[in-house]
Formats: sequence, structure tokens, C-alpha cells
Amino acid sequence: MTLLLLEALGALLLFVFIVWWTMFAGRKRGEPNDAAADPHAGGADAPPARGPDHPPR
Repeated sequence: MTLLLLEALGALLLFVFIVWWTMFAGRKRGEPNDAAADPHAGGADAPPARGPDHPPR
């Protein structure tokens, strides 16, 4: 029984470590702003994108 609990604890610790690693192993200065990353991207108040067969208004 003790061996099963130790194995479960080891699996839990490994799971927590993997989650922690993936959460905090990103860019050094964080994620870039959406506007800075793509100047052509519209914000929440931008009109919907139109397809190639629909000319812009």
C-alpha cells in the first residue's frame, strides 16, 4: 500500500512539474501585444474580414 501511495505521489509531482514548466518557460519578456505583433490584425471593434471576392467598402 505504501508503494502505491509513493508511486501516486511521484506521478503527481511529475504532473505538477510539467504543468509548471509549460506555464513559465515562455518568452523572457512575456507575450507581445497583438497590435505590435500584427499591425494588420483588427481589434474587437474592427469590422469582420471580407473574402477575396467581396471588395472592401
